[in-house]
Amino acid sequence: MRQDKPISRLRINLWRWGLLAALLLFWELGSRTGLIDDFFFSSPSQIWQTAVTKWQSGQLWRDISYTAASTLLGFVLGTVTGSVLGLLFWFSRRVALVAEPWMIVMNALPKLALAPVLVIWFGIGFSSKVVLAFLMTVIVAAMSAYSGVQSVDPALETLLISLGAKRRQIFTRLVVPTALPSVITGLRVNIALAMAGSIVGEFIASDRGLGRMIVYAGTTFDLKLVWVGVVVLSIVSVLMYAGVVALEKLLLLRWTARKAN
Repeated sequence: MRQDKPISRLRINLWRWGLLAALLLFWELGSRTGLIDDFFFSSPSQIWQTAVTKWQSGQLWRDISYTAASTLLGFVLGTVTGSVLGLLFWFSRRVALVAEPWMIVMNALPKLALAPVLVIWFGIGFSSKVVLAFLMTVIVAAMSAYSGVQSVDPALETLLISLGAKRRQIFTRLVVPTALPSVITGLRVNIALAMAGSIVGEFIASDRGLGRMIVYAGTTFDLKLVWVGVVVLSIVSVLMYAGVVALEKLLLLRWTARKAN
């Protein structure tokens, strides 16, 4: 049986960045030679010049900070609230069984369709974007935590009860550590959902943010600015995702070390 050779991390990174460089080069050359319509697709150099102009005016940084703040706040509130709710289901199996189909229905509900209603309720400002990001993440976090609660070994619960442990001690010493990997796994999904909620809220109505920038640029046919918004939004999304991955690795490392001890 053939064994795969170990993959060089450096070689993989060179391929990744090389493909990106090749794509940008093809895009730039295609735009300059007419192979690509620069009105619709612009070019990396034009996008860069537009981004620098908006950054120097302060507008780009204002929009980035607005979108990032609403995304992160909604992500934190939704993840913490949902995780706590899912963990607390361990105290009452009856409540959990009653709530489970409701969580499934609410998770399947197209929450982005509620964006216009939320904007009417909470206004076009910062609050409506945070609420939408919160709604996008809270159910996913609750279901992830509840899935972890269901994986708790009943035999260990019985053993701890026989040793005189109280329910609070069982919850903190057994249930939470057991469910923690499931909670952590849901972080990657939630950061993307929070970003989607915040951006859609800005699409509907907002006075600032990257979503508002894209919509405004589209209505004025400023396609260079549209591409600036798309590229910057992609970079912000990647950075947030990388931050969540780093947090996930840190939490799992601490969980593994604590479990070993």
